[in-house]
Amino acid sequence: MLVMKFGGTSVGSAKAIAEVAAIVKARVKQKPVVIVSAVSGVTDALIRLAQESSEGKNSEIFESIHGKHRDILLELQLSETLCDKEFAELQTLVKTARKRKGKLTQKTLDSFKSFGERLSSLIVAGTLKKAGVPARGFPAWELGMMTNDVFGDSDPLPESSALLKKKISALKPVPVITGFIGKTKKGDITTLGRGGSDYTAAIIGAAIKAEAIQIWKEVDGFLTTDPRIVPEAKIVHELAFEEACELAYFGAKVLHPKTILPAMEKNVPVQVLNTFKPNGIGTTIVSSFAERRHKSHSVEAFSRKKGITILHVRSPEFFDGSGLMAKLFRVFEKHRTSIDLIATSVVSVSLTIDNTDRLEKIVHDLQLLGEVSIVRGKAILCMVGGSINAAGVAGRIFTELGKHEIPVEMISQAASGVSMTFVVDECDTERALKILHQEFIE
Repeated sequence: MLVMKFGGTSVGSAKAIAEVAAIVKARVKQKPVVIVSAVSGVTDALIRLAQESSEGKNSEIFESIHGKHRDILLELQLSETLCDKEFAELQTLVKTARKRKGKLTQKTLDSFKSFGERLSSLIVAGTLKKAGVPARGFPAWELGMMTNDVFGDSDPLPESSALLKKKISALKPVPVITGFIGKTKKGDITTLGRGGSDYTAAIIGAAIKAEAIQIWKEVDGFLTTDPRIVPEAKIVHELAFEEACELAYFGAKVLHPKTILPAMEKNVPVQVLNTFKPNGIGTTIVSSFAERRHKSHSVEAFSRKKGITILHVRSPEFFDGSGLMAKLFRVFEKHRTSIDLIATSVVSVSLTIDNTDRLEKIVHDLQLLGEVSIVRGKAILCMVGGSINAAGVAGRIFTELGKHEIPVEMISQAASGVSMTFVVDECDTERALKILHQEFIE
């Protein structure tokens, strides 16, 4: 079986949806399992609808969302009534939120956000049927996508895998499944976080042990760096899972960082392809860096993550190994904030975060451990490839940056040799990428 996931731009118009149907139809012998995102822009509109409804406002956003989908149905020559049940349910949710006129909970927001994928799955399935491909739309929970109750950023429960495999394998029509959403055991709707449709595809692909997981987007695959900064950026035709994870985590918008993990565990390759160039090669993500690195004799790609804050924690207690590091990590666990990079010295620890929502509370707790200082306006640069830890590569990196007077701090290199990351001033990010891309890629 072949898992095919189509993003918001890929289902963003009637013309794009017709192209999706043609791509799926051409691969029908491979038993495609289709995952879809919401129509481009609809999730954001649903969030605004939820916010205005909870404030008791008579918003026009509902009519805008309804009209957008109605126009797509008409252009595809599908029945205008195809999505009536979902719109009636959404209208009821709006009325309920207006009556309560209270604080918008993450749980209620998840219910609002779910309608984007629920609507697009019906439209894509209808388009496939019109093209002669037996197909049916499914909310992911009907096929076994059960999650925990962390609303807004949920993860699948362990039992989901067996349920998904059993139910999907028994289907005869091509299933068009909602990405991004699931349900708790109690029946509450949850979302997997922004970009979660890619995660859905990986979860399902791993569960059914698919031949491959294809992520169809509006881009040609992973590029050597952000083409908005470096127009000369090229397609990287193959990456290892570890490399793609590093690039995704540190800013490459091609894949959701969580996406790759379920596929890695089951050794299922992931292909990133362009919906609007269906014959393109794209990028294939394979399981083992240890095997792939023998084919890679260069730095393959760069990514960047802006909006980074550095926290320096200084305490003499670090010197005597009194478990202070464990206490420090517990602070970040307590406040549900991820650490990106960490560097240590005899008496201090420096670490970076990209989410400052709980910074005040974090600093308060860290001050119980030592002296804390904060540095804002930083960015992380990440580079991957088979020769990252080869002799002389690090020297070339920092010599070139030094020539252009770009200061570097918190240098970190993976023991496996898969990546190197370091921190620069945010204002130097684009210049650094151009310099390094010219040195290693061009």
